[in-house]
Amino acid sequence: MALSEVAAAGVADVKSKGHLSRAFARLMRKKVAVACLMTLAIVYSAGIFAAAISPYGYRDQDYTAIRKPPSLQHWAGTDLKGRDVLTRTLWGIQNTVIITVVVMATGGLVIGVTLGLVSGYFGRRVDSVIMRTGEVFSSFPEILLMIILAATLRPRILEWVRWVEDHTFLDGLVRTGVVDYFVISIALVSFGWISMARLVRGQVLYLKETQFVESAKAIGASTPRILFGYLLPNAISPIVVTVSMSMGALIGTEIILSFLGLGIQPPRPSLGTMLLEAGSLSALREVPWMLLAPSIVAWTLVLAWNLLGDALNDVLNPRTR
Repeated sequence: MALSEVAAAGVADVKSKGHLSRAFARLMRKKVAVACLMTLAIVYSAGIFAAAISPYGYRDQDYTAIRKPPSLQHWAGTDLKGRDVLTRTLWGIQNTVIITVVVMATGGLVIGVTLGLVSGYFGRRVDSVIMRTGEVFSSFPEILLMIILAATLRPRILEWVRWVEDHTFLDGLVRTGVVDYFVISIALVSFGWISMARLVRGQVLYLKETQFVESAKAIGASTPRILFGYLLPNAISPIVVTVSMSMGALIGTEIILSFLGLGIQPPRPSLGTMLLEAGSLSALREVPWMLLAPSIVAWTLVLAWNLLGDALNDVLNPRTR
């Protein structure tokens, strides 16, 4: 490599690090952003380490403390079957973490970003096929098609997993909830890539006409290197903002699917099923504390992600600096 190319690469690397460090410093000066990051870290950590934090299991029943209000033994009270509400809320957070991270990583980032890069860079027929496919998906009511996918796929996937259990050493797969995770992930990924692909496509349509992309083509850079080495890093700011804003909506959608009985199935707890159990009029009259823990956690997660997205937009958007 020539000396001039080494120097140029070094300058670009310094500029990139400088931009990221300045953006992080601006983010840390925003009290709301810091509070949101701390809140998300605490809530997600509590869910991930639910088994270690809570002294109870999510299926453990205390027949001497059925429908008991919050106490020193059960900080959030017990439900209609004598199960600890706080423990089940922590496990519900864990399920939400697994589903939202998997869906965002696969649908929003891997599929959405890749299709957006390809669509914007190649254009013409490739662009038409990808964008028309996204328009077909988005033309239908999203929640309705998610319900249809979740309702039709689950029996078939459950049958396949049970066959795997019967013919392999992988016993207990159904009890782990892997079927529910897989079904919900497919339903959410089917629509999660569309908005991200459109965003990245718009960025690429502008960036591919810039001089640094023309220079990369002139020196013979391969297409994957142009896409992931030049275009993607320059489109990373709006992607980060979109991911943070979409996480709140994704959490809400997962809760709605569970609320409708199409998400995580009993006995594994989820925030949606807990809200469903505590949302009836009889439950609100007799055991109102059942609604407090899951509703507060769900509201906190959605609010924290939305406020963090606003803060990231202020930090990364050059027009708002």
